[in-house]
Amino acid sequence: MDLRRLVRGRVGWPRLEAVVRELKHRYDRETLHVRFLEADNWLSTPMVVDDEWFVKVISRQNSLVHALFTTGRNLGAFSSGTEGFFEHFGTPLEMAQHELEATKHLREIGLNAPAPVEAFEVEGLGVLVLEYLPDFHTLDSAPRAEVVSLAPDLFGALHEMHDNHLAHGDLRAENVLVRDDGIYFIDATNVNDEGMHDARSYDLACALAALEPLAGAKVAVDAAAAVYEPQELLDAVDFLDFVNIRPDHDFDAAALKGEIEKQAT
Repeated sequence: MDLRRLVRGRVGWPRLEAVVRELKHRYDRETLHVRFLEADNWLSTPMVVDDEWFVKVISRQNSLVHALFTTGRNLGAFSSGTEGFFEHFGTPLEMAQHELEATKHLREIGLNAPAPVEAFEVEGLGVLVLEYLPDFHTLDSAPRAEVVSLAPDLFGALHEMHDNHLAHGDLRAENVLVRDDGIYFIDATNVNDEGMHDARSYDLACALAALEPLAGAKVAVDAAAAVYEPQELLDAVDFLDFVNIRPDHDFDAAALKGEIEKQAT
């Protein structure tokens, strides 16, 4: 069994059926077509309902895994010389509610994200319902030429997020969807207000780490430097080694640091 599936755990069919019954009741549907996704996801059981809604089912085990991840990320922040800035949510419902609110905030400042629908609880499971976006591919599956063309948009959107006192907190190429009308952000997490400056630096480090293997260090840093000041790039350097040890990032940290030093001088 895939490690992610093992850690994520499996929600039993009776509980999943209870979620589907609740969806039928809420949306006044006699029947629903449900398609489960083998998504690269540690923290939920994702499914598409009637090709209209993207639904995440969050279990207690998902919440415990989130707590472990949060602890690990905060330890990484400490190792980078800053206070921990990630926050954990105590229940599956709170996790679902946070992602709903984070998605709302992204859209309120004009960034692309799936339309939020609602979050609710069924038999101890948190259920998040978002708009289903058809016809997309993730940034990590895009050809290099497309990644290069989208790099300025990615850093421009990230800078807009930061200018509005928001941080993504889990920016990876898999969390950036590409459609004909632009890029969309998904899976935003939570950071506390006291750590917002460091969270922005961490976001920037993650974005550079996501782009380097897809387009090269120079393309990534040049795109970032178009909207971020040299000192902001240098602040992101403090987090590159931490990001590099995460299992969901694989990039050339030395190459990024070299390009950032060139920009800073």
